[in-house]
Amino acid sequence: MSCADPSLQKAVHTLYEDHHAWLCGWLRRKLGCAEHAADLAQDTFMRVLTLRKAAELQQPRAYLSSIARSLMIDMFRRRAVEQAYLETLAARPEPVEVSPEARLLIIETLLEIDRLLDGLGSRTREIFLMAQLDGLSYVEIARRLDVSLTTVKKHAVRALTHCLMLAEA
Repeated sequence: MSCADPSLQKAVHTLYEDHHAWLCGWLRRKLGCAEHAADLAQDTFMRVLTLRKAAELQQPRAYLSSIARSLMIDMFRRRAVEQAYLETLAARPEPVEVSPEARLLIIETLLEIDRLLDGLGSRTREIFLMAQLDGLSYVEIARRLDVSLTTVKKHAVRALTHCLMLAEA
């Protein structure tokens, strides 16, 4: 179905008319902010439009709340990454001036890294970050985590394989 498909347009229009107010209310209760709720509701319907499944929905509210919940998680994750970045800048001894464009690029890059690492287990992610960001050797990581060197190597290989597979996708 193309975006110009009249049946898709009618299905999205009906879905929007029937459930937009409900979704905004649901999001407002979750977020405590009408403006953020309206933004996420709009993003939810944009996602529905791009997925082109509006005509075949059996449980529209469950579908909409699932998409909205995913978007909410993305929003919270973005805020957490941005806050951590700002706290890191504030903790530096000398002030750092970063242009709004550079700041946006840095935050987008951090979010992409977070997304890539999200598929790793917590131990694998911890070992990967200790090696890549802290520059620790596998022996030092094993000592700090009180695990065998073989375990550290296994997790490091798993993390690198995961990143390579995602980079090729």
